[in-house]
Amino acid sequence: MPTIARPFCVALFLLCNSVVAAAGDITVSAAASLGNAFKEAAQAFEAQHPGSKVLLNTAASGALLQQMAKGAPVDVFASADQETMDQAQAQGLVVAASRRDFARNTLLLVQPAGSQLVLRSLKDLTLPAVTRVAIGNPASVPVGRYAQDALEAAKLWPQVNAKAVNTLNVRQSLDYVARGEVDAGFVYATDAALVPGKVTVAFRVPLQQSIRYPIANSASAANPGEASRFVAFILSPAGQAILARYGFLKP
Repeated sequence: MPTIARPFCVALFLLCNSVVAAAGDITVSAAASLGNAFKEAAQAFEAQHPGSKVLLNTAASGALLQQMAKGAPVDVFASADQETMDQAQAQGLVVAASRRDFARNTLLLVQPAGSQLVLRSLKDLTLPAVTRVAIGNPASVPVGRYAQDALEAAKLWPQVNAKAVNTLNVRQSLDYVARGEVDAGFVYATDAALVPGKVTVAFRVPLQQSIRYPIANSASAANPGEASRFVAFILSPAGQAILARYGFLKP
């Protein structure tokens, strides 16, 4: 009997240990524009909570929503817009009571560094000299929706959309501009700040609404307690200080 029970006990012990080791693991799905700031925030959170491990998954907010809807394991969801979070809440993918706004941003039009084009307003994007404009796909990328809203308000959407190079997320738009593959692109101020010397800011894009980032616990979180602690950290002075270093504004 002992020879049978011993392997069983050892296996049970190893299983329990693996469960305990994974108890502090959480997956945070965050908008692409949050990548750098959340990477530092995750490291700070882990240092503050020994045994915790944050697995960061970044992409366009709409793509992250689709992943969650298909059952991807997520503990915390942070979106770059209210619309995507509204959809997540309507689908029962997040805990509504946990939802909080944690940051704001601004929309900019940027050009490749050294560009000879003079762009001072959205109207200038209709000039013949402007042939390619990086715009996040409005169907799934919040920065694209913000850009579309601004262009529609200026009654310029059809003209500029005809020149659009649709991107998968704001970082791809930034890359296209930085490499000189487009004449201009719509990005957040926090993204433009990441590549000084490679892009220049043409102007701040006027919007009828503010760019507010919400965060919430996933309804299917494997570690809801740890998820809540991470959300609390992002909202804390320490988390807000990290976001501020990357140019995010207070909510």
